[in-house]
Amino acid sequence: MAHSAAAASEDATPIATTLPEGKDAKVFHRLVFVIIAVLLAVLPFILYPVFLMKVLCFALFALAFNLLLGYGGLLSFGHAAYFGMASYVSAYAAKVWGLTPELAIIAGTLVAALLGLVFGALAIRRQGIYFSMITLALAQMVFFFSLQAKFTGGEDGIQAVPRGNLFGVISLADDRVLYALVALIFFAGLLLIYRIIHSPFGQVLKAIRDNEPRAISLGYRANQYKLAVFVLSTTLAGLAGATKAIVFQLASLTDVHWSMSGEVVLMTLVGGMGTVFGPILGSFVIIAMENYLAQFGAWVTIIQGVVFVVCVLVFREGILGLVARTLKRPL
Repeated sequence: MAHSAAAASEDATPIATTLPEGKDAKVFHRLVFVIIAVLLAVLPFILYPVFLMKVLCFALFALAFNLLLGYGGLLSFGHAAYFGMASYVSAYAAKVWGLTPELAIIAGTLVAALLGLVFGALAIRRQGIYFSMITLALAQMVFFFSLQAKFTGGEDGIQAVPRGNLFGVISLADDRVLYALVALIFFAGLLLIYRIIHSPFGQVLKAIRDNEPRAISLGYRANQYKLAVFVLSTTLAGLAGATKAIVFQLASLTDVHWSMSGEVVLMTLVGGMGTVFGPILGSFVIIAMENYLAQFGAWVTIIQGVVFVVCVLVFREGILGLVARTLKRPL
């Protein structure tokens, strides 16, 4: 899977680079944001709120990963480290320290940002597959640390994490109330990523991704931009992981396992690498498969593998990338 993901990231040209963006594209994007907001308000009355919260947490995780891969051109095989460590810290802060959920989530997010800063400073010294392998090695260190450390609970993880009261006032025991918080966090994260992508910083990132030597010749310090986007990506991944710990009242080794890093790659490529909204669709597809095909047991992994191979071979732009090319509008 690692080889296929690397090949896909190298061969597939992000759809955003081939479709020009103008005023019409901005208007279209605003319309998409309105549609997403409406869906966020309506879906909990149609689908199970806990399922939707899981989709939103992983969608934010995939969006964070896509910021790094689709716009920074950096393929990380270790994003589970930041997602999982933030999950552990958030769960521990809420259960042992007794922090309110918003403070627990912030604590987990800050730890992910710090971890991303340290690991990113090491990883960006290399490029291509070497960068990817370093991120994987560092993530495995985090996994074994999580397995041995006392505060993580080892193989049992941190269980029965209290959802608590938001700001010490609003109880999150009701799934729909908690869903409103998760939806707000997801939408804020989406808006932030959109702003980053379309800022001057984002434009420089795309230039470095497309032609790093030329960007350096123009005076841009490529490594500083790479480190910045790496930290931004890990911070948002941590936000997703910290939120997930509160939603499911659990932090476990699954969150820091290498397979979680592979899963977020799958979500991004299936939805559409280098598209703004593609990872959201990819997350929904993968989580829905896991949820509704659970009766097939281990066969779910095989089915996901088949879907991944089909996406790589048939439409490397991903589902939404293909739709964007058909509509001739960047998504």
